[in-house]
Amino acid sequence: MKYLKIIFLIVVVPILMAATIHKFYVTTTRIEYVAQEQSLQIITEIFTDDIEQTLTKRSLKPVHLDSEKETKEDVLLLREYVFKKFVVFVNGTKVNYDYIGLQYDIDRVKLYLEITNIPSLISIEIENTILFDAYQDQQNIIHVKTPEVRRSLVLDKENPKGLLKF
Repeated sequence: MKYLKIIFLIVVVPILMAATIHKFYVTTTRIEYVAQEQSLQIITEIFTDDIEQTLTKRSLKPVHLDSEKETKEDVLLLREYVFKKFVVFVNGTKVNYDYIGLQYDIDRVKLYLEITNIPSLISIEIENTILFDAYQDQQNIIHVKTPEVRRSLVLDKENPKGLLKF
């Protein structure tokens, strides 16, 4: 019985520890079409430590978000990065979005964006390559909600674009 316990500790414990070490890399974006305002309201959530590491690597200087060390330049780097990596086409046309602001929530940063002057939503194509340059197994989940329907996309390095028709 003693040997069985030792074998259990030698085999099972390292497997359980390895399972907790592997990190899951994901961002989540919620897009809601608000017909009466003719707008798409977007909230993108990114794990703070993942985006800090990525921006630090890209800018070759330490980037700090949601801390006393955060600078306006750090926030600007985040904003510019997201604008380059998150592209939206509405009804077949590339659209620009407005940066509304950001908010920190425990271990994530939430970016608030808006696309205005959308009288109807027939289709939306999204290219989201946020963190693809940093993490091989990164996934970006997109949820789109209209008054009539909800749809979702899971984008990864091999499939960074998705199209939804309504």
